[in-house]
Amino acid sequence: MKKIVIDYLYLDLTLCERCQGTLKVLEQAIQATQKLLEENNYIITLNKINVINEELAEEYRFYSSPTIRINGNDISYDRNESNCKECGDLCGDNVDCRTWIYNNQLFTTPPIEMLKEKIIESIDSYVEKEKIFEKYELPENLKKYFDGRKK
Repeated sequence: MKKIVIDYLYLDLTLCERCQGTLKVLEQAIQATQKLLEENNYIITLNKINVINEELAEEYRFYSSPTIRINGNDISYDRNESNCKECGDLCGDNVDCRTWIYNNQLFTTPPIEMLKEKIIESIDSYVEKEKIFEKYELPENLKKYFDGRKK
């Protein structure tokens, strides 16, 4: 069996509605595509990664919360963000979190159809290879978040 690894990277699941909602929709999309994947000899592993500090952000090359990667590739090529009240409340500052564009519409939680499409596309583009990464620098937005959480 071939393995599809989905990494779900997030800042907070206790208060952040974007992180909570995205995880819920992601789990629904995995469940909805499970049978098709099994028929094609694929299994899915979902890793939930709480990025709680700068060190983890650097280790995972984390740019925006929440992030979904399939086999190491971010499913959203753009890094659109908007103000996230809950994450701002957590760190005592204004913080922007990821938004999702699907069919030319903006969402704070990705639509299930978008996630199902991305999972199914991963079958067609399945390649086991070493990833080549660009140089990583912790985004200012995340620096602000982590600094605020320390206080």
